[in-house]
Amino acid sequence: MTYLDYQASTPVAPEVAKAMLPWLEEKFANPHSPSRWGSEAAAAIEVARKRVEEAIGLKGGTLAFTGSATEALNWALKGTVEKAAKTNSGRTRIITLATEHAAVLDTCEWLATKGVDLTVLPVGPDGRLDLDLLARELDKRVLLVAVMQVNNEIGVTQPISEIAKMTHEAGALMLCDAVQALGRMEICKGPDLVAVSAHKIYGPKGIGALWMRKGAEPAPFIHGGAQERGLRSGTLSPLLAIGFGAAARLSDERQTRDYDHVQKLWKAAVHALGPGWIINGSVRHRYHGNLNIRREGLDGARLIADLRDVAFSLGSACASGSGRPSHVLRALGLDYRQARSSIRLGFGRYTTQKELVDACHRMAAAAHEQEKLDA
Repeated sequence: MTYLDYQASTPVAPEVAKAMLPWLEEKFANPHSPSRWGSEAAAAIEVARKRVEEAIGLKGGTLAFTGSATEALNWALKGTVEKAAKTNSGRTRIITLATEHAAVLDTCEWLATKGVDLTVLPVGPDGRLDLDLLARELDKRVLLVAVMQVNNEIGVTQPISEIAKMTHEAGALMLCDAVQALGRMEICKGPDLVAVSAHKIYGPKGIGALWMRKGAEPAPFIHGGAQERGLRSGTLSPLLAIGFGAAARLSDERQTRDYDHVQKLWKAAVHALGPGWIINGSVRHRYHGNLNIRREGLDGARLIADLRDVAFSLGSACASGSGRPSHVLRALGLDYRQARSSIRLGFGRYTTQKELVDACHRMAAAAHEQEKLDA
């Protein structure tokens, strides 16, 4: 099996699995227990927290572990709205982008049913936000602007620091989904709230985190003990937190090496695929471990069926099986046929150039076969 679905999830790093193993077997105590074993677990979690904070690289805030990045985004959005409602600030408006993850868009749409004034801004054909458009929309009613740093489907990056500056000048807060950015590039300075996830950086599934600038902490989202920073309830898993910390530390140490490796893989993949493929979204403003491409007349689902020993996708894993074309690709202006002719290749730390090139050669050959059969 050749694994080219790194945006959906990354393999667990061997170093991470090794760090987690003792906490799976003999070190099973509840970290919120006052016993010696509980205190040991709590101390290990604090070390892990510091490592994730260091990987994020932002100052003046604190980090709370969550069950996923989806939970972190829900918490940031719903908790910020709830907190603002108690102050009667008059700020009841959220601005976000049409290309955001469903965890943001679906939550925003739910909030709109509760009275929030929602504005979903379009992006250009390159997937980028027009900052002039944002400037025209920012007013004293805006509470929060939510924009992701690296898009999970097409890899396009947004100018997060500039967006945060504009947002703050309007007196609003900024939320950044940095799930696909953490460990792959520097997290942009400026956001007040940042959501991240372990399983996108060679860590375990089932744990995410929300970084919160001091004073921007949302109202609690889960109640029942306030174990995490007095803001989130529930028994923390030392196993998962330590895995996240180990993955964060490793990604921080390897970031430049991993980045350079991905740049070489991108060039090799584009060359191996050959002519006839179109890259979706900006090539310049992009994380190059995400290659989202389309080919005229290609049936992406059929290509996946033809190459069952190569793992790649049509778009977000969260939306797979819905039968609907990607909302991200449609936001770029692609029609239904073009969206269905698109595939996403994701590669990273453990991808070798040979396996990637071989897979791309096979994809190109299978695409040619489709063209012959459909001619």
